[in-house]
Amino acid sequence: MRKIGLFFGSFNPIHVGHLIIGNAMLAHTDLDEVWYVVSPHNPLKERKTLLADQQRLQMVRLAVEDNYHLRACDAEFHLPVPSYTVLTLAHLGEKYRDKQFCLLMGSDNLATFDRWRNWEYIIDHYQIYVYPRPGYTDCKLASHGNVTMVDVPMMDISSTYIREQIRQGHDVRYLLTEPVYKYLTEMHFYEK
Repeated sequence: MRKIGLFFGSFNPIHVGHLIIGNAMLAHTDLDEVWYVVSPHNPLKERKTLLADQQRLQMVRLAVEDNYHLRACDAEFHLPVPSYTVLTLAHLGEKYRDKQFCLLMGSDNLATFDRWRNWEYIIDHYQIYVYPRPGYTDCKLASHGNVTMVDVPMMDISSTYIREQIRQGHDVRYLLTEPVYKYLTEMHFYEK
């Protein structure tokens, strides 16, 4: 049974930090693949800043196209909005019975995990691999038996920062993969 790490996010846009974390998780855990689950709407975030679902999915596909261990996943596009991880896990578990799913999240998300819908069920039934985020080094749930803290490079790059840099007319080419940068530039995303 292949073990799949689900990396949830808006990916608005996906950037090199997301890819470095996914690749490092593959190298330092027992994962076979990392799926980037593009979320139509995170219930803890405002929707107004999101590009269209298919545009963000296309950027993820472009970002991971040359690595067969990384995959774009649109599972949440077929579920009710807002997206709840517990429902996505149930949906994927039903659809892919030959795979074992676990979660990848930053320590910032682990710090607020107890605000997620059915978080107790998730943490008791799924393995969670946690990567470090600046300012979130001591999380109360880190000692749970299904939580594994993974020592990967700490990334202080955010999609919010990239969008703001684009709005200000700054060059962001080294924060994105070349195909994503080309697509984003051709489509004039985030310029206004």
